[in-house]
Amino acid sequence: MSFTAPQNTGEENGLPARRAAYDIVNQILFQKRNMDDAFTACTGLDALPPRDRAFTRLLVSLILKRAPEMDRALAALLHEPISTLKPPQLVNIFRLGIAQFVFLKTPAHAAVNTTVELAEAEGIVHHKPLVNAVMRRLTREGLEPLPPREAGRVATPEWLWHEWVNDYGVELALDIAAANLEEGAVDVTVKRDPEGWAEKLNGTLMPSGSIRLSGGGFIPDLPGFAEGEWWIQGAAAALPAKLFGDLQGKTVIDLCAAPGGKTAQLAAMGATVTALDRSAMRVKRLDENMARLGFTVETVIADGATWQPKERADAVLLDAPCSATGTIRHQPDVLRLKDIRDQEKLAALQRRLLVNALDMLKPGGTLVYCTCSLQKAEGESQTTWLLQQALPVQLASITAGEIGGMEEMLCARGDVRCLPQHFAGYGGSDGFYIARFRRNA
Repeated sequence: MSFTAPQNTGEENGLPARRAAYDIVNQILFQKRNMDDAFTACTGLDALPPRDRAFTRLLVSLILKRAPEMDRALAALLHEPISTLKPPQLVNIFRLGIAQFVFLKTPAHAAVNTTVELAEAEGIVHHKPLVNAVMRRLTREGLEPLPPREAGRVATPEWLWHEWVNDYGVELALDIAAANLEEGAVDVTVKRDPEGWAEKLNGTLMPSGSIRLSGGGFIPDLPGFAEGEWWIQGAAAALPAKLFGDLQGKTVIDLCAAPGGKTAQLAAMGATVTALDRSAMRVKRLDENMARLGFTVETVIADGATWQPKERADAVLLDAPCSATGTIRHQPDVLRLKDIRDQEKLAALQRRLLVNALDMLKPGGTLVYCTCSLQKAEGESQTTWLLQQALPVQLASITAGEIGGMEEMLCARGDVRCLPQHFAGYGGSDGFYIARFRRNA
């Protein structure tokens, strides 16, 4: 990583950003809150300047991705097991110090001083001597990060590692794990003129039509955001909606639609869209996003596994709830919060959603199914299962031309598997699975 910690970034030399990171990590690891909720609940974060907010997110991401590697180093520096530290949150003080010195290359004296200051600010005063001693020893002896593939393997929970090895083999699983350690890029989808907007946003136009932003900056301040000319959407996540072909004047149901990136694509393609999600809060956010973008869509708060429209639709897009392991680059809390039980529960829900989505279609209609999971249990295996159910459905093969010519993402039968190392020339991708079906006439 080529990041550096900000120096002299405001009050107490960046201490508020470090305190925010400490609070957020504690919420995730000890209260089991997801990353988005933890950031929302962190008091004082909105008062920080954009650079410090970005630094806070970077620190949180580093700890969530690298905690097992950090703990290996920490165990060698302590005279007691990490599990016996009191209070248990003390481990995150040390992790923040290691993150700064080892991964962000903060100067030794600054890494020591800011870590000790953080312990004091968080009321762990009686442990200041221990924090000081451990950090000084760390900076004196030094520590090199593990090579990417080894670091990725250490970072990956055992249940998830076994799933990836079973699905892809050891070598490809190591590549996936290493790619997940990288910071995810920010991609946007535009309503029109992608070449022009790539230039205005100082971004790169990708083969699939997404624009990858190259610089920093506060997103709402960028050209065209307030005017609703574009929205943030990962390059892989932007592929499914493009697989319907011409949607002008057709009816489309977008299941599990919030926050609305795919809904916006469908509306921009001229479809009459019904966007459904079971969460009222998420639908509210979707409505706000559609208002900014100037799209009119019907929204419904309901369970997509049971709800049925009054009239069948020409197309259904099902971006199903999943373990979200394809988003680890952006949402590393997945590594620490999910387990095999989540996958099993979500796979069962995906099957219910698939069957109900098929019932929403007119004969000859198109269903696109996708998940942001890397496990085949939530992707390829679900397609196989659906085709074995004696339902009026067949697989409609996807071609390379429909996904920006990315032939390496195509499976033999015509579904799509996107891995974090795809789009490598542009900095990688989220993991994604996509299959397209036709309801038999």
